[in-house]
Parts: sequence; structure tokens; C-alpha cells
Amino acid sequence: MQRYILSRLVQSLLILFGVLCIVFFMLQLTGDPVSLMVSRSASPEQMERLREELGYNRPMIVQFADFASGAVRGDFGNSTRHHQPAMGLILARLPATIELATVSLLMSMFIGITLGLLGGSNPGSLWDAIARGAGLIGQTIPNFWLGLILILIFSVNLGWFPTFGRETWNFLGFIPIPTRSVILPAFSLGLFTMGQLVRFTRSAVLEIRGEDYVRTAYSKGIADKRIYVKHILRNAAIPLISIIGVQFGYLLSGSIYIETIFSWPGLGNLLAEAIGNRDFALVQAIAFFTSIVVVFLNLLTDIAYGMADPRIRYGD
Repeated sequence: MQRYILSRLVQSLLILFGVLCIVFFMLQLTGDPVSLMVSRSASPEQMERLREELGYNRPMIVQFADFASGAVRGDFGNSTRHHQPAMGLILARLPATIELATVSLLMSMFIGITLGLLGGSNPGSLWDAIARGAGLIGQTIPNFWLGLILILIFSVNLGWFPTFGRETWNFLGFIPIPTRSVILPAFSLGLFTMGQLVRFTRSAVLEIRGEDYVRTAYSKGIADKRIYVKHILRNAAIPLISIIGVQFGYLLSGSIYIETIFSWPGLGNLLAEAIGNRDFALVQAIAFFTSIVVVFLNLLTDIAYGMADPRIRYGD
């Protein structure tokens, strides 16, 4: 197990280095960043002064070394729009994104796993048809389109939920608790995850129900409830670990459209603002920070998967 964890850790570090290179050189491929930051009326002297101030007139290898060393320290420079450290802006918006992703994942798990279990346990029934339909809808409907429809129905017409923004209730005066403002964006964001969980849970249950050890348990007269809990649920949970871990990373890093539509003050909204303002330092910081989060979550998922399934070993 230690070898397995060490191998995954080395792979994660190599991936982060590759992401660091991509984030840096993608900016270079856009051409001269200064020409994109300034207005068209800027003089060559103003452009050269800004280029020198930001360090873009230095050799590329020197720029990359400075960027890499700053990334290790968590220093991505100052935002050209906000005139504040980029990492400070990220940390200020991070709680809202974590709240949205967590609520979205919990909703997806509750709906998706429940429907998948009901459908897989009752093949050919009404529950099975509902599960298959939910899985298909969840993976085909664009979440940004669904978000607009939900706003139109439940916010504009019915007035049940706020149309935009984030509202929290402070428990004990300092612990923010999500309110109804998170329901619509969380459901829209988690629709695809819900569809995947329905499909994988249903398929896992159907596959496990046909295994020899399950049929043997039924032939011994063991109670259905015990077979379901001890054999079916326990083994169906193993592949779901990897799906949930990967999808949580997706929810944290892929919420730019939903946060923009619902004006949710998270990292996705901040990234959209940074791109619109040509704030390259902030764009680089958000891209690399979210990559770190996703890689770290995948590492934890691999470790949890290895602990849940002892058959997994390094090199298998």
C-alpha cells in the first residue's frame, strides 16, 4: 500500500509540473500580453513601460523560473485590475465555490445513488425506467441552459428562490450556513454528476446481483436485506468512490458558467471577470490553483480506492 501511495504521489507532482508549464506557456502563445492589457490608444512608450514593470521584457526562461518559484510560494503577483495579491482574491472567493460544490455533490449523491439503487434492484420496473431516464437527462441537458430555465420558472414566475447572489445564515455568529439561494445553482451544476451516479450505481448493482457469491447467498436462505447491505451495497460503493472524488473536483473547477449565470461570488465568476478584464496574473493563479485542488482530490480518491479495494496494487 505504501508503494501504491508513493507512486500516486509522484504522478501527482509530475502532473502539477506539467500544468505549471501549460499555464505559463499558454499565456505566451497569446502573443504580447501587454498589447492585450492596454487600450488601442496606448503609445509605444506606455506599452514598453508596462512591459518592463511586469517583467515581460526579460528572457522567457527567466520569466518561467520566476513564475514557478512564485507558484511554489503561493505568490502569483498582483492583479492588474484589483491591485491586490492574486492569491488573496482567490482565498476570498474560495468559500463560496466550496459551498456550491459541496451542496451540489450532496444533492447529486442523494438523488443519483438512490435512483441507481432502486433501478438496479428492480430491473424492468417503473423505478428502473425512472433511473434510466434520469441518467439520460442528466448527461444530455446543458447545465447552463437548465440554470436559465430554473431561474425563469422558480425565481421569476413562482418567486420561490432568489434569481442571483449568495445568501448565508451565520450559525453562532461566524459559521456560514447555506440558504435557499444555493439550491438552484447547486442543482444546475450537479445535473451531470447526478446522471453519472445514476448510471454507474445502477450498472454496479445489476452486475453484482449476477455474481456467484450473491447467488450462493440467496441459495443459503440468507435474508434479502442482509445480502443487499453486506454484499451488494458494499461492493457497489467501491467504483463510486472514484466517480465521486473526480466529480467533486469537476464541480469545484467547472462552475464558471453556473456562477456567472447566478452571479455567485465564487472562483468561476472571478475567472470570468479576470478573462474579461485581461487580468492575466489572476487567470494564471486561478488556473493553477484549481489544478492543484483537482490533482489533490484525485490523489485522495486513489488512496481511498486502494484502501477500499485491497486488490489494487502498484503496477496492477
